[in-house]
Amino acid sequence: MPTIYHNSGGYRKLHSFSFASIVHLGTIDFCKRFIHWKQDPLGKTVGQMVGASRSGKQNIIEGSERAKTSAETEIKLTDVAKASFGELQGDFEDFLLSHGQIPWSIKEPRHQAIMAVMLDQFVYTDDVLHDYWTFLLGQKAKFDPWLNDDDPVTVANAMILLLWRTTGLLTRQLAELERAFLERGGIREKMTSARQQARAVPEGPLCPQCEAPMRKRNSSRGPFWGCGTYPACKGTRAVE
Repeated sequence: MPTIYHNSGGYRKLHSFSFASIVHLGTIDFCKRFIHWKQDPLGKTVGQMVGASRSGKQNIIEGSERAKTSAETEIKLTDVAKASFGELQGDFEDFLLSHGQIPWSIKEPRHQAIMAVMLDQFVYTDDVLHDYWTFLLGQKAKFDPWLNDDDPVTVANAMILLLWRTTGLLTRQLAELERAFLERGGIREKMTSARQQARAVPEGPLCPQCEAPMRKRNSSRGPFWGCGTYPACKGTRAVE
């Protein structure tokens, strides 16, 4: 019997989610260290930046969990996550410009070093919460030489590159989700297909008149086999 559900969850194995988690932690730390409350008396800058980083991470989670019953929702939420990280990247770029700086060139050695760092693949275990965050902090440590720098310009540039990599992965993820949707359809298409296949499974003998699969039916005289194409064909057989 076909299943109507898509695979769901499993977001912890996505590099996009690991990068998103590193970005979220890095954004919180950056705001605590470099955006003084006197420079942000209403908390709008910090609130927007931390909120955007959280939105990006949480929408990846929700999209993955909703994938079971709605490919459309997964695509939309993944796109929202990408947009949130794009907004956050703009905030870091603004920070640099407000300090008389511009983002690093792709020829900058630190740019090349950060882009060269690869994440490992998380493997699910029977202690997933403990093991994933142990894994994630180990992955974050690969970027700590730049994220823990005392120079806010260095940290802002490192965050921009992490965001760049995150949105790049989400762009590829969206392309794969689109391909899968065009190939498999959404839950409505799968429900229709599953129902058609279920109805096509023979339940009993073949009709003596048209040889179509028969279905067991009930009448006042008891059960009998009736043609599955009824009312087009009215063939019957006795139930032995």
